[in-house]
Amino acid sequence: MNKNFEYLGNTFQIQLLNQLIVDKEFSTSIMDVIESVYFDNKYFKIILQMTKEYHAKYQSTPNFDTLEQIVKSEISQELVAKIVLDTIKQIKDAPFEGTQFVQEKALKFCKQQELQKAMDKAQKIITEGDFESYDKVESLVREALQVGEKDTGTTDIFSNLETVLDEDFRHPIPIGIPGIDRLLKGGLAKGEIGVILAPTGVGKTTILTKIANTAFNLGYNVLQIFFEDNPKIVQRKHFTLWTGIEPDNLVLHKETVMGKITEIKETMKNELILKKLPSDSMTMNQIKNQIRKMIADGTKVDLVLLDYIDCVVPESSSKDEWKAEGSVMRGFEAMCHELSLVGWTATQGNRSSISSEVVTTDQMGGSIKKAQVGHVIISVAKTLQQKEMNLATIAITKSRIGKDGVVFENCKFNNELLEIDTESSVTFLGFEEQQEERKRDRVKELLEKRKQREQNNNTN
Repeated sequence: MNKNFEYLGNTFQIQLLNQLIVDKEFSTSIMDVIESVYFDNKYFKIILQMTKEYHAKYQSTPNFDTLEQIVKSEISQELVAKIVLDTIKQIKDAPFEGTQFVQEKALKFCKQQELQKAMDKAQKIITEGDFESYDKVESLVREALQVGEKDTGTTDIFSNLETVLDEDFRHPIPIGIPGIDRLLKGGLAKGEIGVILAPTGVGKTTILTKIANTAFNLGYNVLQIFFEDNPKIVQRKHFTLWTGIEPDNLVLHKETVMGKITEIKETMKNELILKKLPSDSMTMNQIKNQIRKMIADGTKVDLVLLDYIDCVVPESSSKDEWKAEGSVMRGFEAMCHELSLVGWTATQGNRSSISSEVVTTDQMGGSIKKAQVGHVIISVAKTLQQKEMNLATIAITKSRIGKDGVVFENCKFNNELLEIDTESSVTFLGFEEQQEERKRDRVKELLEKRKQREQNNNTN
């Protein structure tokens, strides 16, 4: 049996040390059983030992900045300190690919080592004929086999009574659409995920950007991930929300826009991070590792938005495409629960949703498992007339938090200005009256143009 990680290579050991810093849950599961002697590099051993000592004292792993400070304060030899700091930088920049394999392999290795230690102790008890200690054999083996087992969220019924009975025990983050926020009892809380369901071209990115902007304005750290949009387009959408100027007209008011953006930048202490990722190649585990790295670097993300979930690929290939889609959504939920995040994403409606006046959950493209996982599903539908009038029909088709089955007919939905207002829903009668008025205006406009052409012809 191998005695250390040397047979797995240098890159493996660097990735493992990275995961010990970045992934708090993983480090907690393995910290008590991983030993510095398992590494073949002197400086890897030093870094692990410092990490273990910090964990023993504070019940948490240090981030990379803290680790660097420990090196500077505790290692007096300048050359050694420099090499350790350079090694920490290597660990910090470790590749994300294959981290799940690294975690599983490391846990298996440590479990084998613990099992071997347990068997050696058991053999000694048997050899010495210590009959009164035979019960310890079972206990030793059981403990070795439980290395790395995760707590599945067991809660004592009498625990955390003060916070459970707190009036605002969920601490939700609003989405910025008052009518919907009321029905969601203030928005989504950490560990909860919401899904925007809409046909292509209706405004999924508009809603997600509005949610991101609202959370940032309230002081939360926000990560907005997208796969298909250009980062500059998303930036301009945020600038529109801050200034009220349409994206195409921002350049005409450059000085005003720059002034407003500078003011916000200087005033806000939190972060709104835009991240474009490659479509159809990123797994949820890779996304989770990137967020863990941000946390390790000192940015505690409160809200993550995925635009959109259909662009994330499953961890492993499966002949059952629908089952794979469900696993991606469950991975998103698990990530938000594990990292204590509010999660919002979007998914495409199927072909029948394109012409629907109200989009329902059964019109979700792909696997229905995506609908089963979400805490909240909000659908958006637009007929051609509604698109023309900057209106939409928004429905809460599922909610584990408050009332669902609520439909906001013909509410304001302006994609250019990112204005969404369920409070000013237009009745069907009012909608029809506005259509008639626009038709009359068009007729007048056509008559005026015809009259102008006739006058020009007579003049010529």
